[in-house]
Amino acid sequence: MAYREVDMWEILEVLRRLHRAEPISAIQRATGRGRKTVRRYERLARKAGWVPGAWAPTEELAGAIYRRLRPVGPHAGPGASEAKLLPQKERIRRWVEEVDGRRGLRLTKVHELLRREGIDVPYASLHRFAVKHCGFADRRRLTVRMAPCRPGEVAEVDFGRLGLVWDPVTERRRLLWALIVTLGYSRHQFIHVTFSQQVGDLIEGLEDAWVFFEGVPTRVVLDNLKAAITKADRYDPVFQRTFEEYAHHRGFVIDPCVVRHATGKPTVERAVPYVRESFFRGETWRDRDHVQQEALRWCLQTAGTRIHGTTRKRPLAVFENVERPTLSELSNGRFDPPVWGKCKVHGDHHVSFRKASYSLPTRFVGKEVWVRGDKRLVRMYSNGECVKTHPVQLPGGRSTDYDDYPKEKTAYALRDPNRLIRAATGKGEHLGRFMSALLAGDFPWSKLRQGQKLLRLCEKYGDERLERACERALAFELVNVRRVETIVKNHLEGQPVPGAVAPILQLPLRFVRSPESFAHEEGGER
Repeated sequence: MAYREVDMWEILEVLRRLHRAEPISAIQRATGRGRKTVRRYERLARKAGWVPGAWAPTEELAGAIYRRLRPVGPHAGPGASEAKLLPQKERIRRWVEEVDGRRGLRLTKVHELLRREGIDVPYASLHRFAVKHCGFADRRRLTVRMAPCRPGEVAEVDFGRLGLVWDPVTERRRLLWALIVTLGYSRHQFIHVTFSQQVGDLIEGLEDAWVFFEGVPTRVVLDNLKAAITKADRYDPVFQRTFEEYAHHRGFVIDPCVVRHATGKPTVERAVPYVRESFFRGETWRDRDHVQQEALRWCLQTAGTRIHGTTRKRPLAVFENVERPTLSELSNGRFDPPVWGKCKVHGDHHVSFRKASYSLPTRFVGKEVWVRGDKRLVRMYSNGECVKTHPVQLPGGRSTDYDDYPKEKTAYALRDPNRLIRAATGKGEHLGRFMSALLAGDFPWSKLRQGQKLLRLCEKYGDERLERACERALAFELVNVRRVETIVKNHLEGQPVPGAVAPILQLPLRFVRSPESFAHEEGGER
């Protein structure tokens, strides 16, 4: 005779009707239990101390009767599959155990090896046998639900692959990615599409997300992508310098997930296939801008108004009514993502950064400095201190502060004739006149080296001797530094300077024709 297991609630229903003194026949018709079964329930309840009509039956009483009625047969031996596997117990243990840090075979491989030898058992039976007899680790783990986050506390961020879309810039189809930002409390989400996953794309997407949400959450949970995390570590990760600066700018805490641990951000992790299948696939897209436009509409009209599978609420309604007021305000302007680089200062006092050159003082030549560039300024840092700032130059451009050069090389580097003239005039009147005559003309830069040599001669022979030598050279109209040096070497600067040149006299004019040939009377004959 087949046994039908009875539920505890069915026993409790019978006992309640007995407590109300209903006839056995009425109980039989209402519950479908036979007369003998009803009497058995009553007998077992009385043995447990229950008296009908005295106190109402409880769930504990019905549970005790339920356990008494469960059939308990003799100890069952191994099943058919287990009997086949018992002779192979040691072999299976050797196959699956870890030896010298090397893991054993996968259980699917063990299943295949046994099948080759004619031992054909279901995989589930092999798994139970390996766990029970061979020390195989059962990979099924207990999980717990985390406490729900507060409104405005967290946003989960992840990149998801969408598909190929036409790019008019490169004139070819390129792989399009979706940066998905999902608020943890309301499940409201934002999508930013991009062709790359660089730090600039990540920051631009987050900036658009905060504008979309009209606020910033307290904490941002994201994967260990290179655009945000330089070194992934469970306890002490190293953040990407630009992204860390952006987090301080916006006032949120970076919370990276554990490496290869998708459950660290389950909300946005499940949103990736939902966005790809529900929004992107099966549609016809013109370009990236078309996808972005439709993504915003989809977030508001489709994803935001659906009944969420976990919360059983509409994300957009929860966001507008509860979460939006809890977000931090966008107090600062839009972030200008800087670019950082470690550059060496070359012998010409310049560093090369983003295909442009920027100068630093002489003391930094040969050293490495950190360079930070945004859309307006380029800053150089040494030992954590900003040592120089330049305006941004286009590729191929150069920004030079001539005060960074040594003083003895500044004049030539500046290509400034007036600076040499002022220096010479300060040493003497005739020196200044000689320098002015030397650097006169349309191309004074061609004589800059001669001007520098003249100033060095002052250091070698003294300002007084060069002053008299220049006076003598000017008297003979010798505007040549080498001739001035010859005058000094030959000690001619002390010789008397000849007087002024006599004025030029106008000689009588002579013409081939006689003077009468140039006299004409008005109306006369010619």
